[in-house]
Amino acid sequence: MKKILFVLLSVFVSSNLFPQELNVVNKNGQTQTFNLSDINNLTFSQQILFLMKSQQLVQNNLMIHAQNQTVGMFISGIDSVYFNESGTVTYFQTTGGLNQFTLAEIDSISFSVVADSTVYITYNDTTASILNPLASLGVSVQAEGADVIVTANSGISDLNYVLTGAASDGMFKIYSDEKLNLHLSDVQITNNDGPAINIQSGERITVYLEDGTNNILTDGVNYASPPSGEDQKSAFFSEGELVFFGTGNLEINGLATNKHGLCSDNYIEINQSHIVINSTAKDGIHVNDGVFMNGGTVDITSNEDGIDAGSAVVEISAGTLSILNTGDDQSAIKADSTINITGGNINITVEGDQSKGISSDQTIYLSNCTINIITTGGVVLEPSGSGFDPSYCTAIKADIDVVINSSDITITTSGPAGRGISCDGNFIFNSGTLEITSSGDGASYTNTSGEPDAYAGHCINIDGNVVILDGEITINHSGDGGKATDVDSKMLIGSASTIPTIHITTTGQPIYISPDEYAEAKALSADSTIRIYNCDINISSADDGIKSKDSIFIYGGTINITQSVEGIETPNLIINGGDISVKASDDGLNTTYGLGGETNDGSKMIINDGYVFVSSTEGDAIDANGDIYFNGGVIVAHGPNASGFTFEVGIDFNGECKISGGFVVISGTNSMLTQAPSNTSTQHSVLLKTTQIIQAGTLFHIEDINGVELLTFAPSKTYYSIIFSDSQLTAGAQYRVYTGGTYNGGTVRNGLYSGGTYTPGILKKTFTLTNMVQTVTF
Repeated sequence: MKKILFVLLSVFVSSNLFPQELNVVNKNGQTQTFNLSDINNLTFSQQILFLMKSQQLVQNNLMIHAQNQTVGMFISGIDSVYFNESGTVTYFQTTGGLNQFTLAEIDSISFSVVADSTVYITYNDTTASILNPLASLGVSVQAEGADVIVTANSGISDLNYVLTGAASDGMFKIYSDEKLNLHLSDVQITNNDGPAINIQSGERITVYLEDGTNNILTDGVNYASPPSGEDQKSAFFSEGELVFFGTGNLEINGLATNKHGLCSDNYIEINQSHIVINSTAKDGIHVNDGVFMNGGTVDITSNEDGIDAGSAVVEISAGTLSILNTGDDQSAIKADSTINITGGNINITVEGDQSKGISSDQTIYLSNCTINIITTGGVVLEPSGSGFDPSYCTAIKADIDVVINSSDITITTSGPAGRGISCDGNFIFNSGTLEITSSGDGASYTNTSGEPDAYAGHCINIDGNVVILDGEITINHSGDGGKATDVDSKMLIGSASTIPTIHITTTGQPIYISPDEYAEAKALSADSTIRIYNCDINISSADDGIKSKDSIFIYGGTINITQSVEGIETPNLIINGGDISVKASDDGLNTTYGLGGETNDGSKMIINDGYVFVSSTEGDAIDANGDIYFNGGVIVAHGPNASGFTFEVGIDFNGECKISGGFVVISGTNSMLTQAPSNTSTQHSVLLKTTQIIQAGTLFHIEDINGVELLTFAPSKTYYSIIFSDSQLTAGAQYRVYTGGTYNGGTVRNGLYSGGTYTPGILKKTFTLTNMVQTVTF
């Protein structure tokens, strides 16, 4: 805004109970009167400081004389003056903030001359030189050696203090009744018995690190006792808020045994600058009311918390922040309130046991930022109850939620049972990339109830729900017992319009707990319902690929489980679509409540649509301790190797297996447990069995009497039986069965051939379909 220089003796308000007029008295004694209702605002313009002819100083300081106080402010710092609608309150908008006065309390406004609003302090090793043009205005500067103490009771805000030079044993301490500007211009201060800078003012302090300067502040190992009622918590300490500007450099060396590096009893805001903080004992940055970073570069090395925002927030919108945290049970970034990172680059290394990278007692929001966290600390077993309670070293930990949008996050954990992301609430991943690599082993222990248990460093450990809508997540865990995800509640993946990509590899060994219990390195694991609407999931697991203790719904997407013990396990599996490929050493698809036995446990497997490929090397390709319902889709299942005696089959069920639709082909063994689908089926099916083993890769072909192909299938392992169901099977029709032969043209997928020409091998059987479910031997 414009700034008009007032050449006035005084300005005062015509005062009744509610002033309605503004009287401007010029130096020549003339008065101008304005109705307050006609005034929108007052603005100022900057002119020269010296009158050219007389060299007289122009009045540049505005003094407001109220009933109980006199407040001064530099005209150059006033943006505007305006009134409320009723004309009872006036507002002075300055560079330092907004000042408000009730008009009835203002006696007058006058102007004075301040030649220079800056105090200059130059350190000369053990002494300090002072240039103080504000002595007559209530600013006192005392120097004893290189210890400088400023007492400012001027009532003038935004005074400037410039520090330069070097002191081997000195300090800068200030008491101020108003906001001030502190300029660091190639200053080096070492205080052997206290803070290098100590600001005993609760007002806002704007710190300018002058362009191109290098500034170093170092405190002493042991502090002298302060005056009664004063704090001195760090090498650079302020009672009021600290706001940093300027492109210079600042290095803070906190050497004290029980002090921080940089501390404010209010908040700290960093907008520019390069700040390096080394705190050997406590926090790098410690505040009561929040940390705000809008730019610049901050490097912190601390034994305790890197940043402790106290009961308030941490907000980072830009800049580069690097933290090395070395102590046990500490956090690189910590807040009792929310942590909101909306931009910038964050690099964190955590070395202490049970320490955290980013830790909030509430919710952590990460958006449009790049974060790299490395943890090497391990779990600590804390005595509790009849045993122990594990406390983990974790990269990101929230007591409520973790929410990620459009961010690139990389986490590497290597300490024993080190964890990636953990929260007591929900984990919501809307977009971006997340890569977690963990290698720390878990182990067995005795829990708080005195029972044998296991602790493990899960990559994503969530007490609430997990929502993965979009983006890409890559997880690699090689530690014993380490899961990719361990979710206590529900998991939702994808949507009708978003397709998240998930890559998971777990290779850790199981942890022995008791003869019947192990902690295993599962991939996607949740206690409650897993719903997959859309996805591109690739899993290689040392144990289960996808497991829920409640139910799994798959509506679409691509799921490729290349290695697992059990591919998909849950009491209730409902597949409504998608392209699913499962390879397992034990059961491929397994629905069970985990009760064991051969009775129907009430679990359900329902396939309504989609493409499902399953292959098992040592277990059942499809295993249901309850019922199976095939209503649609394509199901291609390769049972286990049929060589030798086995109880394993291509499909096993304790309840019924009802086929009402879809295309089903399942290869199996000669096990006594081999069984055909249930007679309750409404679509025809056949179980074809032979007494001679058929080698892996040998074509199995069914055609009708006219040579129309119904099935050409090459199981990947030796087999004795084939279960086949398709809507083309017709009661009363005659069919031929061949083994061997060749297939030319067309396509082959998972051993299922189509669209080409079959050249017959050996005709094994011709049969007529007479039943809804029929067994044919050859």
